[in-house]
Amino acid sequence: MTLSLAEADKILSSHFAPWVLDLGLSVAELSEGRAVLRLPWSARLSREGGSLSGQALMAAADTATVIAVSAARGAFVPMTTVQQSTSFQRAVTDADVLIEAVLTKLGRRMAFADITMTADGSGEIAARASTVYALLG
Repeated sequence: MTLSLAEADKILSSHFAPWVLDLGLSVAELSEGRAVLRLPWSARLSREGGSLSGQALMAAADTATVIAVSAARGAFVPMTTVQQSTSFQRAVTDADVLIEAVLTKLGRRMAFADITMTADGSGEIAARASTVYALLG
């Protein structure tokens, strides 16, 4: 039931707030229950000292979960974040970030995911997150 990259990008453009779209996220890879999004480096998203802001990373992780659930379901369904926990491990400067969301459990009404955020080209993990979603439709 996996979506195509074009279908996943359409979900991004159709179902997210304008400020999320301003992050410039794109879907890089998809498989059933897994999505990899690219968060492009932008000085607009950096904080004092030049590192990418945690808020941008958290929003990207949240968004990647929606795409992973949609890939597993074969289409977008209404859902909402119940919980998100993020641990930051190292700063990202001057590099895109790859956000990999992997569903660990997909039920009829709840979805659980683990997210790894890695600076592109370094292979070093910048942050990890876990999310829980309520599926509304």
